Amino acid sequence: MTEIIGVRFKTGGKQYYFDPMGLTVANGQNVIVETGKGLEYGTCVRPNGFVNDQTVVQPLRPVVRLATEKDEKQVKENQRKEKEALGTCQKLIERHGLEMKLVRAEYSFDGSKIIFFFTAEGRVDFRALVKDLAGVFRARIELRQIGVRDEARMLGGLGICGKPFCCAQFLDEFQPVSIKMAKTQNLSLNPTKISGTCGRLMCCLKYEQCAYEDAVKRCPKQESFVECPDGVGNVSSVDLLKERVKVRLEDSTEQPKSYRVSEIRVVRNGKGKRPEDYVAPPKEELEKLRYVPPEAERKSRGLGEERDLSALLDRYLEQQGHRDMEERPRSANRSGRRRRNGKKEGKGAAAGATIPQEQAKERQNLVGEKVQAKGKTAQPGKEAQKESSASGEKKRRRHRPHHRRGKSSGGSKGEVQTQE
Repeated sequence: MTEIIGVRFKTGGKQYYFDPMGLTVANGQNVIVETGKGLEYGTCVRPNGFVNDQTVVQPLRPVVRLATEKDEKQVKENQRKEKEALGTCQKLIERHGLEMKLVRAEYSFDGSKIIFFFTAEGRVDFRALVKDLAGVFRARIELRQIGVRDEARMLGGLGICGKPFCCAQFLDEFQPVSIKMAKTQNLSLNPTKISGTCGRLMCCLKYEQCAYEDAVKRCPKQESFVECPDGVGNVSSVDLLKERVKVRLEDSTEQPKSYRVSEIRVVRNGKGKRPEDYVAPPKEELEKLRYVPPEAERKSRGLGEERDLSALLDRYLEQQGHRDMEERPRSANRSGRRRRNGKKEGKGAAAGATIPQEQAKERQNLVGEKVQAKGKTAQPGKEAQKESSASGEKKRRRHRPHHRRGKSSGGSKGEVQTQE
């Protein structure tokens, strides 16, 4: 494992690894690093971390120091000089009559080298221009020809989506884009609609290409002969994002119907007529292809025919209200029982005290009526009364000696025998 930090020299530019040399660099801090061009000023976009040795190109360039106030002033001074150099170079280009478009001038951190970026349709002989520039600025001069994509990245701007250019904002490098991607995504092949400001195909065509390729594998092609729940027919259109297809039924004059991809069974994929030996299956078998949402899932989620969020919320609040109404009388009955029995005081008594006196009297009358009804319905016969009286006497005889022993705890055994 190798300790590195990630440094970026331009906004939206490529990230490079450097050896921190024992320094702790936080994300967003400016640093001075050593490169093949000399000392450069950059911004840390990845703090100290470790990566595999295979992902690092050895030897790593070191970090010289953290940027100071003096370094910040030097960078601002270089930016001021770049604007002046751009105007001077433009005048010399017009003097030499060269067909080239100057895009940007860039100073190195120590000011020993100036790079001029330009675009041109073909090759340009700028040897005389380089000599004049070297005599004016007394520094090393480099003229670099770039493409229209790099020009758009340097200049910046807004795309047709209304957002800043992806290449100027976050793209590290340009990825290859082809017209085949536009065909896969069912986009218009009009160059003005699928091209960016630079005149090349938009970079965003690459972003969702993998998702479209995966959807194409599951969906049938247009004009495919398929079976669906309502019969057989040909596919008229395919929606890759929703994974739905429209089928034009054979025995129907209605407009094409929309189905899920899971409801379709492909007989022949692609353009072609109905197979000669093909026999359409019965309607009962085709009806099995229809997608039916599981009722258990709908009930568990509480989703009936009400799919509006406000309706579901009202339904939930009503259920909560019924539960509260059911719980309140139960708690009131419990508190009333505790107060009548006299077993618990405190919270139960306080809760019972809040009940109105009229309700308490009504409850007592109801309890008395229930007791009387139980006494009338459960009248025992004579034999039952005798058995109950006999059992009562037995119970009394059993408890009397123990009761007397408890009272005469200090008495002798003789006294107990005489009492029996």
